Amino acid sequence: MPYLYLDAIEHARVYDIARETPLELAPGLSARLHNEVLFKREDLQPVFSFKLRGAYNKIAQMSEEECAKGVICASAGNHAQGVAMSARRRGCKATIVMPNTTPDIKVKAVESLGGSVVLYGDSYSDACEHAYRLRDESGMHFVHPYDDPLVIAGQGTIAEEMLRQAPKDLNAVFVPIGGGGLISGMAVYLKQHSPNTRVIGVEPVDSAAMYHSIQAGKRVQLDQVGIFADGVAVKQVGKHTFDLTQRFVDEIILVDTDEICAAIKDIFDDNRTIVEPAGALAVAGMKKYVQQKGVHGHVLACVNSGANMNFDRMRHVAERTEMGEKREALFAVTIPEKPGSFLQFCKILEGRVITEFNYRLSSRTEAHIFVGVGIGGQEDVETIQTALESGNYPVINLMDNELAKLHIRHLVGGRSDLVHDEVLYRFEFPERPGALLKFLTQSAGRWNISLFHYRNHGAAFGRVLAGIEVPAQERGELKTFLGDLGYAYVDESANPAYHRFL
Repeated sequence: MPYLYLDAIEHARVYDIARETPLELAPGLSARLHNEVLFKREDLQPVFSFKLRGAYNKIAQMSEEECAKGVICASAGNHAQGVAMSARRRGCKATIVMPNTTPDIKVKAVESLGGSVVLYGDSYSDACEHAYRLRDESGMHFVHPYDDPLVIAGQGTIAEEMLRQAPKDLNAVFVPIGGGGLISGMAVYLKQHSPNTRVIGVEPVDSAAMYHSIQAGKRVQLDQVGIFADGVAVKQVGKHTFDLTQRFVDEIILVDTDEICAAIKDIFDDNRTIVEPAGALAVAGMKKYVQQKGVHGHVLACVNSGANMNFDRMRHVAERTEMGEKREALFAVTIPEKPGSFLQFCKILEGRVITEFNYRLSSRTEAHIFVGVGIGGQEDVETIQTALESGNYPVINLMDNELAKLHIRHLVGGRSDLVHDEVLYRFEFPERPGALLKFLTQSAGRWNISLFHYRNHGAAFGRVLAGIEVPAQERGELKTFLGDLGYAYVDESANPAYHRFL
């Protein structure tokens, strides 16, 4: 089977429409990491993503009869644009099913490329099911975003280009993983033509469908996927892609949101390009690999897979970059509620920059403060915590506390003696009219909402924190309500940051 893929890659018809992208040196990262770091600039494709390669290779090799019936796909992003542009080039009609939550900028981008957009459901899964129904009714040809041999072969042409362009042998290639089409095609080619090159996949820790499938030895379906790197937010990888990844990929590295944000900044610093979160996965994984393995003098190539970034998401990226680069630490610290205590606290941190200090009177004996401190690396976090504890200050390290980083820092001082029986949930609301109204309508008359905080960062889902007063005997009814509501949620009632500040 690998030889069939190799032949398909070598005969892929991508260059009618896609371009051969450069493999560029990243001088800043190379100097900082003491390795030769190269960026494969797939963000320079006509639709700002590698997805054009696989979509066009599939559509270009359809028969005239198939083409006459048109093509259909489900996508909220880069695959949609790739299919629309490819279909226009081939001269066939393209129908793109997108979730109702798709940002208007992406809908307009597909329409500008000649695609006919159908909005359906709140998620990719909803849109995909509807696309299959429309295919069955109309006879249109379905173009899968990743689990199709011709799509996989189209993406594999990136590896062929890299080996021709590389100034010397590549020690490792880092590739983002969503459904697995990109890494499958590249891994087959690299292991045949450069067997000593390590092929390393990178996934977000909260969307690691391939990683968990490899661990289980079979394809698994995630209950929920993280929404930050939406370009790789896949609940289940493909049958073809799982098999190829299992056979030809050396390892998979998981990275978190902070590490992705830091990688976006690294790429910007080196070439003044702002990639989307999924587009920065490879760089984030490469940095983690260097840190963990301690490699020096290696040639490391990263696929910058796409740059379809919503402008309003950059605020969130900038906010989280400092933590991803280990330049800011967050702590919850308890100090005495008396004059001069803040001065004594600052003396312990003398010589360090305090980046954030949030406080509101809530007790006459103790003050709970939310503090950010500038640091030079992970080792400083432990040094600061030890110094504060030595000064008899109770400390909670909030570096890995998602609730604290997303919501608490904006809500410090919200304690209230009026609240009783409160439980706290963190939600992902579909970013569309009616999502909040649905929540309020279905909960109306049952329980009192005691806290509500909403944040949106240009994604398809808004981040919501809600406190609800629910007597203990009604907690089972609440669980049923949340299940029927259908929104992704996390119970944060036991979170120490919640108990300290809210």
